[in-house]
Amino acid sequence: MDPTRRTFLAATPLAAAPLLSPARRHVHRAAPADPFTLGVASGDPAPDGAVLWTRLAPRPLAEDGLGGMPHRDVTVEWQVAEDPRFARVVRRGRATARPGSAHTVHVEVTGLRPDADYHYRFRADGHVSPAGRTRTLPAPGSPTPLTFAAASCANYEHGYFTAYRRLAEQGPDLVVHLGDYLYEDASEPSREGRDAPPIVRRHGGGRCLTLADYRRRHARYRTDPDLRAAHAAAPWAVTWDDHEIENNWAGDLPGTALPGFPARRRAAARAYYEHMPLRPSAFRRGRVDLTRRLDWGGVAAVHLLDTRRFRSDQPCDDGVRAGCDDRLDERRALLGPGQLRRLEAGLRGSPARWNVLAQQVFLAQRDHRLGPGTELAMDGWDGYAAERSRLMGALTGARNPVVLTGDVHVAHACDLRADFDDPASPRTGVELVATSIASDGDGYHDPAGNAAIRAENPHIAFVDQRRGFLLCRAGSGELRAEFHTVPYVSRRGAPSSVAASFTIPDGARALPAQATA
Repeated sequence: MDPTRRTFLAATPLAAAPLLSPARRHVHRAAPADPFTLGVASGDPAPDGAVLWTRLAPRPLAEDGLGGMPHRDVTVEWQVAEDPRFARVVRRGRATARPGSAHTVHVEVTGLRPDADYHYRFRADGHVSPAGRTRTLPAPGSPTPLTFAAASCANYEHGYFTAYRRLAEQGPDLVVHLGDYLYEDASEPSREGRDAPPIVRRHGGGRCLTLADYRRRHARYRTDPDLRAAHAAAPWAVTWDDHEIENNWAGDLPGTALPGFPARRRAAARAYYEHMPLRPSAFRRGRVDLTRRLDWGGVAAVHLLDTRRFRSDQPCDDGVRAGCDDRLDERRALLGPGQLRRLEAGLRGSPARWNVLAQQVFLAQRDHRLGPGTELAMDGWDGYAAERSRLMGALTGARNPVVLTGDVHVAHACDLRADFDDPASPRTGVELVATSIASDGDGYHDPAGNAAIRAENPHIAFVDQRRGFLLCRAGSGELRAEFHTVPYVSRRGAPSSVAASFTIPDGARALPAQATA
């Protein structure tokens, strides 16, 4: 027996009880299958604790979406220890995994020390889960530096999740996921080979339409060992983009012509909450509230935003467009009035050295047409120009704003300006765009093409189309951002390297003149 499992069983009240009553010990029964196939996770840390997550699913891809579990409540025991061998257990308890929530549990642990590493695990049906590492937030005002990773866009069919494994190996204090954690659609054989990346592995099943579909899709992703490793390595702070529900959805409007979007959105939101390490208070009346803030002592405030739930429909039929006047309409909203006011108040009141905005879609203006004329992407902030101007004003009043972005499957580093059409306008902050974990396949390196993009958009300092993640180290004097890339995702085991890094001094509000590799 492995020592960590022995320690768990010895410390558990159930360990002293016989598995069967004396009169029935002669009856042979098959041992239940391991219910911890989807691993463990933690998230939304606080100075005194964090959320611990697991799901019981001995057959994770069962057709009914219930993971092969019986239709009854199951008691799940949990432990938190100061050491990876669980010799110093400091908190323990029980939670109930219910069939109505696909036998997931969200344990809100309290009573832990601030600014400390902890290890956790679960036990159910005689099985012990893998162990995970979590970390509490520093005490308010603490100068403790923060190392965080940012990731987005992990299409299972487009490649292996090696970048998640390399991210886990960096040992971050926090992982910020910027959306497109999964993809609700599935490859179409008629499109393969035609402007579509090669299919490396299959989701199984078609497009997600029902609660069972979304639960199975989440389970499919969690069967990936590299994703499980990233969840077990550090606490996560998550927000979604569109594919967790449906491509290009906007508020109450679907992104496709399929009927039944309200029911589909409710099902997807429920499945998302069930599978993320979110606090139970985040899920109310079928909706998920992802707008919140995590304060890393006095060094960083991480403002998590939702650019899907409150947005107006994309202008000019979405896509990359030229001459779309509708994008300038002052009534158009991406964050929405309530969320924007909450962010403005949070930025004004933040004592942090670095204000990190975790959001989904490209904030800086980007001209996609090389040469005369302008073409802008309507699904990002270019389609919501008036609200972007208000956001830029809020950033001007904040200390060291750093915006994290996903969505576009290409890494970028950008200066943010009050007016992107005026190269002399004030810089308001920086935007760091994480490339995809796997979406769009292997990617490529095109120095000449990227130089042309930068020439067309002089506020963009770096572009890279390879897969990977972003790693940042924020301290009292500077923030260092590293763009990690992998050369391929079409097969397992790719190494990672740093394609570029930027060191932003306190107060600079801009990228350095030159990146370092």
